[in-house]
Amino acid sequence: MNKQPEYIFETSWEVCNRVGGIYAVLSTRAASMQKEHPDKVFFFGPDFGAHSDLYFKEDKKLLHTWTDAINKQLPVRVGRWMVPGEPIAILLKADNLWAQKDQIYAWAWEKFGVRSHAAYGDYDESCLFGYAAGQVMESLYHYLLKPTGKNGQTEDDLTPNVMAHANEWQTAFSILYVRDHCPRIGTLFTTHATGIGRSIAGNGKPLYDYFEGYHGDQMADELNMVSKHSVEKMAAHWADCFTTVSDITARECAQLLDKPVDIVTPNGFEPDFVPRAKAFITARASARAALLATAEKLLDTRLEDNCLMLCIAGRLEWKNKGIDVFFQAMERLGEKLYHAHMTSMQTATYARSNVLAFAMVPYLDKPVMRIGRVTVICIPFYLNGKNNMDAQSPVARYLNGKTYYDLLVGMDLTLFPSYYEPWGYTPLESIAFHVPTITTDVAGFGAWALQQGTTGLKDGVAVIHRTDSNFDYVVDEVAQHIVRFMQQPDENIVMARKAAAALAKKAEWTNFFKYYRKAYDIALKKAAGRTEKNNALSQQES
Repeated sequence: MNKQPEYIFETSWEVCNRVGGIYAVLSTRAASMQKEHPDKVFFFGPDFGAHSDLYFKEDKKLLHTWTDAINKQLPVRVGRWMVPGEPIAILLKADNLWAQKDQIYAWAWEKFGVRSHAAYGDYDESCLFGYAAGQVMESLYHYLLKPTGKNGQTEDDLTPNVMAHANEWQTAFSILYVRDHCPRIGTLFTTHATGIGRSIAGNGKPLYDYFEGYHGDQMADELNMVSKHSVEKMAAHWADCFTTVSDITARECAQLLDKPVDIVTPNGFEPDFVPRAKAFITARASARAALLATAEKLLDTRLEDNCLMLCIAGRLEWKNKGIDVFFQAMERLGEKLYHAHMTSMQTATYARSNVLAFAMVPYLDKPVMRIGRVTVICIPFYLNGKNNMDAQSPVARYLNGKTYYDLLVGMDLTLFPSYYEPWGYTPLESIAFHVPTITTDVAGFGAWALQQGTTGLKDGVAVIHRTDSNFDYVVDEVAQHIVRFMQQPDENIVMARKAAAALAKKAEWTNFFKYYRKAYDIALKKAAGRTEKNNALSQQES
C-alpha cells in the first residue's frame, strides 16, 4: 500500500532566502504541497532578519506553545512564506552551535563518515545550520506526536508518518541528525546538482568527453572539495530516499557519488505566478514600457515600441550558465544582421527587425555594454523592489520596483545556452510566461523538452546540441535561431508563444508532484521497515 506523510519537514538554504533556482523550485512547489497537506508542511530556513522578512511574515500565534519551548534551546521564528499557498515557515539561527562545532563534526565522522576536517568557506555555516534544523525538526516531531496509551495503543502505533526532506549539501546535516535521533522519520535527500560535477565544469575541465573516467572522491581531493563532497555523498547514501532533478544529473550521481538515485523528481512550475487573460496583456505591456523607458534613459536614444527584446538570466557562472556563449552570440548576431542588411551602421537600431538585449544576472561591471552592433543592458537578476542591492543599480532604480517575473513577461525571446545545467529553471519560467526560449541538450530541461517532441522555436523551445568541443557551433546556432525568429511574420511569433505556454503546462506541479509522492512512499516504507526491525531486536533483547 502506498505510504504518504502526515507531516512534511523540508529544509533548504533558500527557504525565504532567494539566492538561486532552488528558491523557485520550492516556492512554486509549496502551493501543490499545501493543497495535499494543508498546514502539515513546514519549511525550515536560515534567519537573516530583515532580508528574510522580504519573503517571510512572522506569526507569533502560530505554534506558540512549541515556539516558547524551543526558543530556550535554539532561536526560531514561525510564520508564513509569502508565496502561493503561504506554507508555514520556521526560520532559525545556529549561532549558539559554533562552540560545539568540533564535537558535531566528530559525531558526523564517527556515525556517518563525513570528512569535515578539510572544511573552509561556507561549509561551517551551512552544516551548523543543517544540524540546527535537525534539532528543530526533532523537537517539532515530538510536539506533534499523537497522544499515547489509550485503548492499549503504543507510541509506535500512534506515531504519524513524517518526512524530513533536505535539499543540497548545505542542509545535509539535518538528514544525518534526524536519521540518528529520530529513526522513525522517513528521510529524503535531493541534490539539485552534484558539487563535483559543477566544480569540474566550472574549472574548465571536460565534463562530458571523459565522464566515465572521473571518480568523485579523487576529484574532490584535486578540486579542494573534500568536505562538501563528503557530506553530499554521505547524505545520499544514508537517506531513505535519494533523488535528483533530471536523468542527466542522475547519471552524475551514480558516477560521482557512487549512489544511483531512487527516483528522478523533475522540477515543475506553479501557474499561479503567471497573470492570466487581460491581466497578462496588461503585465506584458507594462513590462515592455518599463524596459524601453530604462533603455532610453541609459542610451539617451528614442526606441521603437516593437523592437525585439531578448535576455539571459541567472547566476553569474560564466561558463556553466552559458553567459560566455551569450556575449559571443550577441557579437555574431550583430555581424549576421549587418551582412544581411537588417541593421543600419548605427551602434544600435530599434525597429522590429533589430535588437536591444538584456542580461539579468548579478552585477556585471557596467549597466550598459556594447557588443559589436548589439547593446546589452545589465539588470540585477533578483529584483524585488526592496533589496538594498537593487538600490545600488541605476538600472534597478529606473525599473520602479519591478521584479524579475514582472520583466520576464515582456520579453520576446530568452537564451540559456548552458554548459552545466542539471535542470534549468529559467527556461521553464520563460515558457510559462509565454516566452520562447533557446537552451541546450546538456540541460535537464532541454533534454526533457526534446522528449516532448520539440523541434525548434516554433514549438516554444529550441534545443542546441552542446559538447565539450563545439563552443563555436553553439554560438553560431544561437545567433542563427535569433535571426530566423526575427524574420518570422507576427502570426508565427504568436503561434510560437502559444506553443511555449502549452509545453509549460506539461511541466506544472500538478503533473510533476507525483514523483514526490513516489519518493515519500519509498522513504516512509524504508523507515517503517527500520522501525519494525529495531522493535524486533528490542523484544529479543528484553
